Amino acid sequence: MTGYLPPSFLPRRFQVLSGSALKMIAIITMLIDHTAAVLLSIYPPAMTPLFYMGGKGYSVYRICRDVGRVAFPIFCFLLAEGFIHTRNRVRYGRNLFLFALISEIPWNFMFSDTWTYVKQNVFFTLFLGYLGLCALEYFRKTPWMQLLSLLALLLAAVKLNADYGWKGYIFVLLIYLLRNEKAAQAVVGSCWLSYEWKACFAFLSINMYNGERGFIRGKASKYLFYAFYPVHIAVLVIIRRLFF
Repeated sequence: MTGYLPPSFLPRRFQVLSGSALKMIAIITMLIDHTAAVLLSIYPPAMTPLFYMGGKGYSVYRICRDVGRVAFPIFCFLLAEGFIHTRNRVRYGRNLFLFALISEIPWNFMFSDTWTYVKQNVFFTLFLGYLGLCALEYFRKTPWMQLLSLLALLLAAVKLNADYGWKGYIFVLLIYLLRNEKAAQAVVGSCWLSYEWKACFAFLSINMYNGERGFIRGKASKYLFYAFYPVHIAVLVIIRRLFF
C-alpha cells in the first residue's frame, strides 16, 4: 500500500507506523478496553482509585477504559484507507457486514449476558460508514443523491443504535473527506469526538502512518484481523462465566 501520502502535522522522521502497526495498536487498545469492561468491572480492587486528578478518581478499570478510546478512531482511519486501496469494494463491504453479524452474539453476551442487547456492535457502525463512502463516490456527479443517501444512512445509524451511534458514522465520513488534510482531520476529528476526548490521542499514531501496508498480508492474516473482534469478546465472556 504505497502512493501519495498526505503531509502530517508530525515531521517525516516520525512517520514510522505501517498500516499493520496501526492495526496492532487498535487491536491491543481494544483488548485492554474490553478486558476492563468485561472482567475488571466486576473485580473490586480494579475499581479502587489509584490517584485523583481534577477531583476525579482513576482506577485500573478507568485507565484501561480511557486507553481503549484510542481504538475506534484508528479503526475508522483504517476503514477509509482500506476503502481507498482495496481491489474489490464489494467484497470489502461484504466482509464488514458478515463480521457484524458474526460478532453480534458475543457482543450481546458481553453487555447483557443474554442473546439480545439494545445496542449493536461496532462492525455495524463501520459498515454504515463504508456505505456512506460508497455513496460519496458513486453519486459524485449527483450531489442531491449523495445527500439523500447519506441522510438515509444517518437515519439507519440512529435506528440501529450501534456502538458509537450516528456520531461514529459521521466520524468515518469526516476521516475520509479530510484524508488529504491531516491537520484539519486531527482538529475536526478531535472536536467531533470531544465527548470521548481521550480518543483524540489516536491522531498521534494516525499521523505517524507511513503509507505502507506492513507485515499483515494475505487473506489468512486479513481474516484473522476481522475475526479477532468476535473471538476475543467470546473468550472474555467465557472467562467471566468460569471465574467470576
